[in-house]
Amino acid sequence: MDLEKTLLRKTGEAIGRFKMIRDGDRVAVALSGGKDSLTMLEALLLLQKRAPVEFTVSAFTIEQGKFLRPIEPLAEYLKKKGIAWTYFRDTPSLRLIEEKPEHGCDLCSRYRRRAVYEVVRGLGANVIAFGHTADDFCEALLRNTLFTGKLSALPPVTHSRDKEFRLIRPMLFVTEDLTRRYVEMLGAPVVPCGCSQRTGTVRRAIRDMFARLEQDFPHLKQNILSAMGNVDLNRLLDTRFLNPDGAPAEGGDLLPVLED
Repeated sequence: MDLEKTLLRKTGEAIGRFKMIRDGDRVAVALSGGKDSLTMLEALLLLQKRAPVEFTVSAFTIEQGKFLRPIEPLAEYLKKKGIAWTYFRDTPSLRLIEEKPEHGCDLCSRYRRRAVYEVVRGLGANVIAFGHTADDFCEALLRNTLFTGKLSALPPVTHSRDKEFRLIRPMLFVTEDLTRRYVEMLGAPVVPCGCSQRTGTVRRAIRDMFARLEQDFPHLKQNILSAMGNVDLNRLLDTRFLNPDGAPAEGGDLLPVLED
Protein backbone atom coordinates (compact mmCIF):
# COMPACT_ATOMS: atom_id res chain seq x y z
CA MET A 1 0.00 0.00 0.00
CA ASP A 2 1.23 3.47 -0.91
CA LEU A 3 1.13 5.15 2.51
CA GLU A 4 1.31 8.70 1.21
CA LYS A 5 -1.41 8.14 -1.38
CA THR A 6 -3.71 6.58 1.22
CA LEU A 7 -3.00 9.36 3.70
CA LEU A 8 -3.76 12.11 1.20
CA ARG A 9 -6.94 10.39 0.00
CA LYS A 10 -8.33 9.99 3.52
CA THR A 11 -7.30 13.47 4.65
CA GLY A 12 -8.60 15.07 1.47
CA GLU A 13 -11.90 13.22 1.82
CA ALA A 14 -12.41 14.59 5.35
CA ILE A 15 -11.49 18.14 4.33
CA GLY A 16 -13.78 18.06 1.31
CA ARG A 17 -16.73 16.33 2.94
CA PHE A 18 -16.91 18.72 5.88
CA LYS A 19 -15.60 21.85 4.08
CA MET A 20 -12.82 22.21 6.62
CA ILE A 21 -10.52 24.45 4.57
CA ARG A 22 -11.69 27.28 2.33
CA ASP A 23 -10.07 29.69 -0.08
CA GLY A 24 -7.79 32.15 1.69
CA ASP A 25 -7.68 30.27 4.99
CA ARG A 26 -4.61 30.58 7.20
CA VAL A 27 -4.25 27.19 8.88
CA ALA A 28 -2.25 26.77 12.08
CA VAL A 29 -1.40 23.14 12.88
CA ALA A 30 -1.35 22.21 16.56
CA LEU A 31 1.84 20.15 16.61
CA SER A 32 1.87 18.14 19.82
CA GLY A 33 5.14 16.35 19.07
CA GLY A 34 3.39 13.03 18.48
CA LYS A 35 3.02 10.98 15.32
CA ASP A 36 -0.57 12.01 14.55
CA SER A 37 -0.15 15.79 14.42
CA LEU A 38 3.17 15.45 12.60
CA THR A 39 1.52 13.28 9.95
CA MET A 40 -1.28 15.83 9.64
CA LEU A 41 1.21 18.62 9.09
CA GLU A 42 2.93 16.68 6.31
CA ALA A 43 -0.43 15.86 4.70
CA LEU A 44 -1.62 19.48 4.74
CA LEU A 45 1.63 20.69 3.23
CA LEU A 46 1.24 18.18 0.39
CA LEU A 47 -2.43 19.00 -0.14
CA GLN A 48 -1.61 22.70 -0.14
CA LYS A 49 0.18 22.18 -3.47
CA ARG A 50 -2.71 20.24 -5.03
CA ALA A 51 -5.89 21.69 -3.55
CA PRO A 52 -8.29 23.75 -5.73
CA VAL A 53 -8.29 26.44 -3.02
CA GLU A 54 -5.38 28.52 -1.77
CA PHE A 55 -4.44 28.37 1.90
CA THR A 56 -1.34 28.78 4.03
CA VAL A 57 0.04 26.39 6.63
CA SER A 58 2.06 27.13 9.76
CA ALA A 59 2.70 25.05 12.88
CA PHE A 60 3.01 25.69 16.59
CA THR A 61 3.78 23.68 19.73
CA ILE A 62 2.68 24.45 23.27
CA GLU A 63 5.21 23.44 25.91
CA GLN A 64 3.41 22.46 29.12
CA GLY A 65 6.34 20.69 30.76
CA LYS A 66 5.25 17.13 29.93
CA PHE A 67 7.43 16.18 26.99
CA LEU A 68 9.44 13.00 27.61
CA ARG A 69 12.21 13.86 25.13
CA PRO A 70 14.05 17.04 24.11
CA ILE A 71 12.22 19.18 21.56
CA GLU A 72 15.41 20.09 19.61
CA PRO A 73 15.28 17.17 17.10
CA LEU A 74 11.78 18.20 16.08
CA ALA A 75 12.89 21.81 15.74
CA GLU A 76 15.75 20.78 13.46
CA TYR A 77 13.49 18.56 11.36
CA LEU A 78 11.00 21.39 10.77
CA LYS A 79 13.76 23.90 10.05
CA LYS A 80 15.29 21.65 7.38
CA LYS A 81 11.90 21.36 5.70
CA GLY A 82 11.40 25.12 5.79
CA ILE A 83 8.22 24.89 7.88
CA ALA A 84 7.16 27.99 9.80
CA TRP A 85 7.01 26.80 13.42
CA THR A 86 6.34 28.58 16.69
CA TYR A 87 7.45 27.04 20.00
CA PHE A 88 5.63 28.52 22.98
CA ARG A 89 6.52 27.80 26.61
CA ASP A 90 3.33 28.35 28.55
CA THR A 91 4.35 29.76 31.92
CA PRO A 92 0.99 29.16 33.66
CA SER A 93 1.07 25.48 32.63
CA LEU A 94 4.63 25.06 33.88
CA ARG A 95 3.65 26.70 37.15
CA LEU A 96 0.65 24.36 37.39
CA ILE A 97 2.96 21.33 37.36
CA GLU A 98 4.93 22.75 40.27
CA GLU A 99 1.95 23.83 42.34
CA LYS A 100 -0.54 21.04 41.51
CA PRO A 101 1.39 18.03 40.21
CA GLU A 102 -1.69 15.77 40.48
CA HIS A 103 -3.99 18.04 38.47
CA GLY A 104 -6.47 16.42 36.14
CA CYS A 105 -6.74 16.47 32.34
CA ASP A 106 -9.58 19.01 32.34
CA LEU A 107 -7.47 21.67 34.04
CA CYS A 108 -4.49 21.00 31.78
CA SER A 109 -6.74 21.19 28.70
CA ARG A 110 -8.13 24.53 29.85
CA TYR A 111 -4.63 25.96 30.18
CA ARG A 112 -3.64 24.55 26.80
CA ARG A 113 -6.72 25.96 25.07
CA ARG A 114 -5.97 29.45 26.36
CA ALA A 115 -2.37 29.18 25.19
CA VAL A 116 -3.41 27.83 21.77
CA TYR A 117 -5.72 30.77 21.11
CA GLU A 118 -3.05 33.21 22.24
CA VAL A 119 -0.43 31.73 19.90
CA VAL A 120 -2.75 31.35 16.90
CA ARG A 121 -3.99 34.90 17.32
CA GLY A 122 -0.38 36.04 17.13
CA LEU A 123 0.14 33.99 13.97
CA GLY A 124 -2.78 35.72 12.29
CA ALA A 125 -4.44 32.37 11.50
CA ASN A 126 -8.18 31.78 11.34
CA VAL A 127 -8.17 27.95 11.31
CA ILE A 128 -6.67 25.59 13.90
CA ALA A 129 -6.03 21.99 12.84
CA PHE A 130 -5.91 19.27 15.49
CA GLY A 131 -4.50 15.78 14.88
CA HIS A 132 -7.32 13.64 16.31
CA THR A 133 -7.49 10.38 14.36
CA ALA A 134 -10.16 7.78 13.62
CA ASP A 135 -9.04 6.04 16.82
CA ASP A 136 -9.78 9.17 18.84
CA PHE A 137 -13.25 9.56 17.30
CA CYS A 138 -14.17 5.94 18.02
CA GLU A 139 -12.81 6.06 21.56
CA ALA A 140 -14.64 9.32 22.25
CA LEU A 141 -17.93 7.82 21.06
CA LEU A 142 -17.56 4.81 23.35
CA ARG A 143 -16.27 6.86 26.28
CA ASN A 144 -19.16 9.32 26.11
CA THR A 145 -21.72 6.54 25.70
CA LEU A 146 -20.42 4.45 28.59
CA PHE A 147 -19.42 7.13 31.07
CA THR A 148 -21.45 10.29 30.35
CA GLY A 149 -24.70 8.86 29.03
CA LYS A 150 -24.41 10.94 25.87
CA LEU A 151 -24.28 9.67 22.28
CA SER A 152 -21.53 11.89 20.88
CA ALA A 153 -17.93 11.78 19.70
CA LEU A 154 -15.76 14.64 18.40
CA PRO A 155 -16.93 17.29 15.92
CA PRO A 156 -15.06 17.32 12.58
CA VAL A 157 -15.54 21.10 12.44
CA THR A 158 -16.45 23.51 15.21
CA HIS A 159 -15.61 27.06 16.32
CA SER A 160 -14.08 28.79 19.29
CA ARG A 161 -16.65 30.29 21.63
CA ASP A 162 -16.42 33.77 20.11
CA LYS A 163 -16.27 32.39 16.53
CA GLU A 164 -12.78 33.81 16.11
CA PHE A 165 -11.30 30.48 14.99
CA ARG A 166 -12.56 27.49 13.03
CA LEU A 167 -11.35 24.24 14.60
CA ILE A 168 -10.87 21.28 12.27
CA ARG A 169 -9.84 17.63 12.57
CA PRO A 170 -8.65 16.53 9.10
CA MET A 171 -7.37 13.14 10.33
CA LEU A 172 -10.74 11.71 11.29
CA PHE A 173 -10.59 8.96 8.62
CA VAL A 174 -6.91 8.17 9.30
CA THR A 175 -6.04 5.43 11.81
CA GLU A 176 -3.07 5.58 14.15
CA ASP A 177 -1.63 2.50 12.49
CA LEU A 178 -1.24 4.60 9.33
CA THR A 179 0.28 7.60 11.13
CA ARG A 180 2.76 5.33 12.92
CA ARG A 181 3.96 3.76 9.67
CA TYR A 182 4.07 7.08 7.85
CA VAL A 183 6.24 8.78 10.48
CA GLU A 184 8.56 5.77 10.52
CA MET A 185 8.84 5.97 6.72
CA LEU A 186 9.76 9.66 6.93
CA GLY A 187 12.22 9.11 9.74
CA ALA A 188 10.64 12.07 11.53
CA PRO A 189 11.39 12.62 15.23
CA VAL A 190 8.55 12.01 17.67
CA VAL A 191 8.45 13.78 21.03
CA PRO A 192 5.88 11.93 23.19
CA CYS A 193 3.97 13.54 26.02
CA GLY A 194 3.87 11.97 29.48
CA CYS A 195 0.06 11.96 29.37
CA SER A 196 0.13 9.39 26.55
CA GLN A 197 1.98 6.94 28.82
CA ARG A 198 -0.55 7.03 31.66
CA THR A 199 -2.19 3.75 32.68
CA GLY A 200 -5.30 3.03 34.71
CA THR A 201 -7.37 5.65 32.87
CA VAL A 202 -10.71 5.28 31.07
CA ARG A 203 -9.04 6.18 27.79
CA ARG A 204 -6.39 3.50 28.24
CA ALA A 205 -9.02 0.89 29.15
CA ILE A 206 -11.05 1.67 26.03
CA ARG A 207 -7.95 1.67 23.84
CA ASP A 208 -6.89 -1.73 25.19
CA MET A 209 -10.39 -3.08 24.61
CA PHE A 210 -10.30 -1.94 20.98
CA ALA A 211 -6.90 -3.59 20.53
CA ARG A 212 -8.28 -6.92 21.77
CA LEU A 213 -11.43 -6.75 19.63
CA GLU A 214 -9.56 -5.76 16.49
CA GLN A 215 -7.60 -8.99 16.59
CA ASP A 216 -10.83 -10.73 15.51
CA PHE A 217 -12.64 -7.79 13.88
CA PRO A 218 -10.05 -5.75 11.95
CA HIS A 219 -12.63 -3.37 10.42
CA LEU A 220 -14.15 -2.41 13.75
CA LYS A 221 -13.16 1.27 13.73
CA GLN A 222 -14.21 1.74 10.11
CA ASN A 223 -17.64 0.36 10.95
CA ILE A 224 -17.95 2.70 13.94
CA LEU A 225 -16.94 5.70 11.82
CA SER A 226 -19.54 4.72 9.23
CA ALA A 227 -22.16 4.42 11.96
CA MET A 228 -21.46 7.99 13.11
CA GLY A 229 -22.49 9.19 9.65
CA ASN A 230 -25.44 6.86 9.25
CA VAL A 231 -27.75 7.78 12.12
CA ASP A 232 -31.12 6.04 12.39
CA LEU A 233 -33.02 8.36 14.72
CA ASN A 234 -36.05 6.10 14.71
CA ARG A 235 -34.04 3.48 16.59
CA LEU A 236 -32.80 5.77 19.35
CA LEU A 237 -34.57 7.08 22.45
CA ASP A 238 -34.29 10.85 22.14
CA THR A 239 -37.87 12.15 22.11
CA ARG A 240 -36.74 15.38 20.45
CA PHE A 241 -36.46 13.34 17.24
CA LEU A 242 -39.55 11.16 17.72
CA ASN A 243 -43.27 11.73 17.50
CA PRO A 244 -45.40 10.18 20.24
CA ASP A 245 -46.28 7.30 17.91
CA GLY A 246 -42.58 6.45 17.54
CA ALA A 247 -42.12 7.83 14.04
CA PRO A 248 -39.32 10.31 13.30
CA ALA A 249 -40.25 13.88 14.19
CA GLU A 250 -40.54 16.45 11.43
CA GLY A 251 -37.04 17.22 10.24
CA GLY A 252 -35.67 14.32 12.28
CA ASP A 253 -34.70 12.36 9.20
CA LEU A 254 -32.71 15.16 7.59
CA LEU A 255 -29.30 14.41 9.07
CA PRO A 256 -26.75 13.79 6.33
CA VAL A 257 -25.76 10.20 5.71
CA LEU A 258 -22.01 9.83 5.19
CA GLU A 259 -21.39 7.22 2.55
CA ASP A 260 -18.05 5.47 2.90
